[in-house]
Amino acid sequence: MNILRSQLCSVFRRPFHRQLATTARPFVPPAQLVFHDTLSAPGAKELDDSTVEALIDEANKREPKNDDLDSEDSRDKPHPDSPNFYTGRPSYYDNIVELQNAISRTRGTLQRLHLLPLPEFARKSLKPMPTVWKTPEEMTTDFETNMTISRYRRITVLLNELNEYLRIATTAGYADVADKIGSIIGMFESGKKEAFLSRGIRKPVQLDQYGRSYTFGKRKTSAARVWMIPVKSSSQGSSQDVNVEEAFGLSHAYKRAPVHVTVSTILINNIPIAEYFPQPADRERIVRPLKIAGVLGKYNVFTIVRGGGTTGQSGAIAHGIAKGIFAHEPETGVVLKRAKLLRRDPRMVERKKTGLAKARKRYTWVKR
Repeated sequence: MNILRSQLCSVFRRPFHRQLATTARPFVPPAQLVFHDTLSAPGAKELDDSTVEALIDEANKREPKNDDLDSEDSRDKPHPDSPNFYTGRPSYYDNIVELQNAISRTRGTLQRLHLLPLPEFARKSLKPMPTVWKTPEEMTTDFETNMTISRYRRITVLLNELNEYLRIATTAGYADVADKIGSIIGMFESGKKEAFLSRGIRKPVQLDQYGRSYTFGKRKTSAARVWMIPVKSSSQGSSQDVNVEEAFGLSHAYKRAPVHVTVSTILINNIPIAEYFPQPADRERIVRPLKIAGVLGKYNVFTIVRGGGTTGQSGAIAHGIAKGIFAHEPETGVVLKRAKLLRRDPRMVERKKTGLAKARKRYTWVKR
């Protein structure tokens, strides 16, 4: 115990500054080591002023100047071409900025021409100008950036706004403004625009040199090819006079003008309609377009039908006849469209499901 006490006392008797004292030399930059060692060497003599100045100049020559470093950095790192260089997608953001600037300039021009803001009734009367933009895959190549859904949506929103201004300028008759907007929009439109917009548009049926129309009808799994030709009007053969009084035994009544009944032919697979379709419902379905359009007995109809049953075949023939009537007399299109005869009936038999007896019928549940 006395030994420990004596050691502790000896430690605490030492001056505190001696414990913190260090023998390490102060830091000297490498370029000044020669000059520092020369001055601080033991037994060194005092140097005259000229020698000191020479040593200082030599040390300064060894240190690179800040101006030289700045000039080297400026040569190695030229200024980027785009302010969006450090975003990682400069091409994409540059195009975004250009579109926003174009929208801003166009909006200002239309406001100076008193075309904006546009009332709602005037906006509804604008000329429709549908567009088809490039796909995300095509824009990925143009923008040199992976075009995600959010980026593609941001581009299309700006393009749709610019297209709305194009509609306003075109309807108002400012061709120069419309041309400038169109040149910008044209860079983002798809090359398949015409083919895409023409989808779903029914091509008009052309009549041949004999006045015949050729149409195609479908229903369920049946398909029918239909040829229609107007009935030639002549006093013999195609029409006959019917004496109503004699037919109904009304000879004592006053005489009426004779009724002209036009005789037309409907052949299905080279068989008359009454023989091919014995059921009245099927014959009525075929004649219905002629009755609705009011042209019963005005056209001879020749059809070739394949596939399906009697219901599907009669529906396919009716579809083809309705399209043929519209080709001969376009003014009947409104009536035929209201009766839904110009469109194919989309109803089909629902497929059988696995584990079920039919499409929706289930097997009887048996407990044991």
